Amino acid sequence: MDENILKGMWKQLKGTVKETWGELTDDDLTEVEGNVEKLAGKLQERYGWSRERADSEISHFIEKARTDSDIYRT
Repeated sequence: MDENILKGMWKQLKGTVKETWGELTDDDLTEVEGNVEKLAGKLQERYGWSRERADSEISHFIEKARTDSDIYRT
């Protein structure tokens, strides 16, 4: 999983994270600050997901963010 895109674009992606996983609170997002490990933990806590499910959800989110952004385009 490419964690750098989440850290590097956290301010831009924070709103989309909130839209995607509406159970996350503003305090959760402040605590996570782009850290994939913390985000996975919060998703497990809020949604009752396994670690594998949380990782999968984050991977899909990052892939979509990568596809939607110009960051990887030449």
